[in-house]
Amino acid sequence: MMVIRMKQKVLFVCTGNSCRSQMAEGFLRHIAGDKYEAYSAGTHPSTLNPRATEVMREVGIDISGQRSKSLDEFLDRDMDIVITVCDHAKETCPVFPNANKTLHWSFSDPAEAGGSEEEILQVFRKIRDQIHNKIKLELDKVC
Repeated sequence: MMVIRMKQKVLFVCTGNSCRSQMAEGFLRHIAGDKYEAYSAGTHPSTLNPRATEVMREVGIDISGQRSKSLDEFLDRDMDIVITVCDHAKETCPVFPNANKTLHWSFSDPAEAGGSEEEILQVFRKIRDQIHNKIKLELDKVC
């Protein structure tokens, strides 16, 4: 008898769905797309930040086809895991009653970085790497 296991659905949520949640979606899809369906959304969606796309491309992951989405698109969907990746989203995210787990991972917003273009990209790289490490570390624990 063959057991068919459905992919678990993971939703990453931040405020603008422009950087952190987009990077998390890209990493999960890249690392474990065979086990998980990765999604991202924002409480107040804006647009995909080109710097997020650039720093993800540096590690071989193309998120340029992703788009900023509203949390409203996911409210009627069953999600196995909902992960807020910024403090504001944690405070304003609606309850997902059908989610098996709701987690909070706090990452600084790289879009708030100032300085030269290279200094700003360094902040994006730092947050990118923090997200990558958190997903690698927590993936098996969470699911």
